[in-house]
Amino acid sequence: MKVDLFDFVLPEELIAQTPLEDRTSSRLMVLNKQTGDIEHSSFKNILTYLKKGDCIVLNDTKVLPARLFGIKEETGAKVEVLLLTRKEGDTWETLVKPAKRIKKGMKIVFGEGLLTAVCIEELDHGGRILEFQYDGIFYEILEELGEMPLPPYIKEQLDENDRYQTVYARERGSAAAPTAGLHFTEGLLDEIKQAGIHIAFITLHVGLGTFRPVSVENIDEHDMHSEFYQMTEETAQVLNQVRQEGGRIISVGTTSTRTLETIATAGEGKFRAASGWTNIFIYPGYEFQAIDGLITNFHLPKSTLIMLVSSLAGRENVLHAYNTAVQERYRFFSFGDAMLII
Repeated sequence: MKVDLFDFVLPEELIAQTPLEDRTSSRLMVLNKQTGDIEHSSFKNILTYLKKGDCIVLNDTKVLPARLFGIKEETGAKVEVLLLTRKEGDTWETLVKPAKRIKKGMKIVFGEGLLTAVCIEELDHGGRILEFQYDGIFYEILEELGEMPLPPYIKEQLDENDRYQTVYARERGSAAAPTAGLHFTEGLLDEIKQAGIHIAFITLHVGLGTFRPVSVENIDEHDMHSEFYQMTEETAQVLNQVRQEGGRIISVGTTSTRTLETIATAGEGKFRAASGWTNIFIYPGYEFQAIDGLITNFHLPKSTLIMLVSSLAGRENVLHAYNTAVQERYRFFSFGDAMLII
């Protein structure tokens, strides 16, 4: 299967640069995965499409202010560092720009010495393993010195960092937000609970690979990035009960989907408490074992994310929906509008 099969024309002005003032006021396209029929609605009407006994699954990962600006100790040259994954202790896998300035053994200084890092390993594509040194609590220093790592297609600066964070974020570790969850407010979540719909949480720490383009011509040659996931026993029990009682499992976002499918596949359709690293790559031909529906944003052309969505609703249905979204001037990507596939 060729990557070009998942291409579509997207005018640049449809890429949302800023979040809406009211999280729930985004538009909602509802796509029937069987027929391909489309309905236009608003996200605040999401309850219209959910039933008592259903369960929505949210990724509670929290985005770190993971972009740091420092200087090379020897020369004072400016260096930008993006934290990707904590390895152990104070050692992190990072992305450094410009990478050619930082070789093994070199030191970077941040915030006039409040935080320093030594390069202990050089990786491909600008990657570096850095060991950080500091006095105090690392995450508090990061809050003081770091910036939110917005995706490369967003050119505007955020007025409030919390707008690139879900209202239920609690497990620190992501380099990017699980953006399908940005549409929810505490009030909307309360309404969902009161309607007899279960809410369950999983964790998947989103890595930079989310934005990395597919660089091969054939999909099955693509190497999927690995991300850390976790599911508690409580969530596993809720999901198994919902499935047993005939409710639907509606995943919020592709990150939740990848976690649920990783665990359900290993458990032959059953959910269990689990944690680890997943590089599951979901594209047409995949047989879903965990989810019945999906809430997601509109994704990049030729990305692994549009391939995942196409595997659930059919490539032709999805491309028709995306072309309709362009015609109807929907807002795309992280701060854009939402799609519900049921």
